[in-house]
Amino acid sequence: MGFVSCMAPCYGCHRPFSFNPNLVPSIRINDVRQPICQDCVEQANPLRERNGLPKIEILPGAYDACDEAELG
Repeated sequence: MGFVSCMAPCYGCHRPFSFNPNLVPSIRINDVRQPICQDCVEQANPLRERNGLPKIEILPGAYDACDEAELG
């Protein structure tokens, strides 16, 4: 048994961060999921609320490693 942690630049701030590929918040750009770091989600949510949009939810474990068996 092993664990998996993905690493990529955040679409918002371009800083690299690690995440669980199944749980990380993301946005679709040209039909491709782009990961968003926790700092960018926390910055975006107040603006989203002011504009009447739902907050981006950060699921538990979104920025942790996952069990390799969880990957499809």
